[in-house]
Amino acid sequence: MYDFLIAPFADFEFMRRALVGAIALALAGAPIGVFLILRRMALSGDAMAHAILPGAALGYLAAGLSLPAMTLGGLAAGFAVALLSGVVARATILREDASLAGLYLVSLALGVTLVSLRGSNVDLLHVLFGNVLALDDQTLLLLAAIATVTLTGFALLYRPLVMETLDPAFTAVTTGAGAVTQLAFLALLVLNLVAGFQALGTLMSVGLMMLPAAAARLWTQRLDAAIALAAALGLVAAYCGLVASYAWGLPSGPAIVLAAGFLYVVSLVFGRAGGALRNLPKRRHLEA
Repeated sequence: MYDFLIAPFADFEFMRRALVGAIALALAGAPIGVFLILRRMALSGDAMAHAILPGAALGYLAAGLSLPAMTLGGLAAGFAVALLSGVVARATILREDASLAGLYLVSLALGVTLVSLRGSNVDLLHVLFGNVLALDDQTLLLLAAIATVTLTGFALLYRPLVMETLDPAFTAVTTGAGAVTQLAFLALLVLNLVAGFQALGTLMSVGLMMLPAAAARLWTQRLDAAIALAAALGLVAAYCGLVASYAWGLPSGPAIVLAAGFLYVVSLVFGRAGGALRNLPKRRHLEA
């Protein structure tokens, strides 16, 4: 049991680094994932994850696999797509989800094309799927800094964000802070997608954010409990995914997301607040 569950992290530094990075992503992504579900923006998060790819690709073309260049490029692209989708939704008959879908498809294709112009298939796979087992000190510091900024931001934004999520019209009339709150939330989303991109790649970065949050929503209807449970499930998925990756030679990022997916499937069946078994008719006791 020791050799299977503990030895990989005790014996290998790269496993410890991967676990620390995944923990930072899980803790910061939990509240974002829960609010994305409550705001019916789950697919928007996935679209935004792909939207950062052109900026990261431009950073790669300029400086290779440079963390600062790819991070700044990803941030710029993420914010640009988020703002542009809002502008398109207001200037045309398209709703924001449709405009975001179109922009993310163009962004994904453009990003893959840019990386392919200079890089090899290995570089393209690194950008798309990441490599959580190759996190260096610089990347870990970035993940820790983004997690700290995210949790601090949610501590400050929690009340107005809850109000804006549950009743945006009332918030707009009474405080007028709805737009500011929305922009701040999108900023935290983009930050965490860029952080996830460094470890899990653009195609997997949203997995550790959304799957634990969706699973937690099936167990409780309390917002604070859902956030805490999502973080706990994310930590479990990160640990189990890395253990499975080491034991059976699986790719580490997809293994973590698959572990989160397994927890989600279990929650779909057994979740007390919304699982499938909750709606089954209860057996009646014998009556006299």
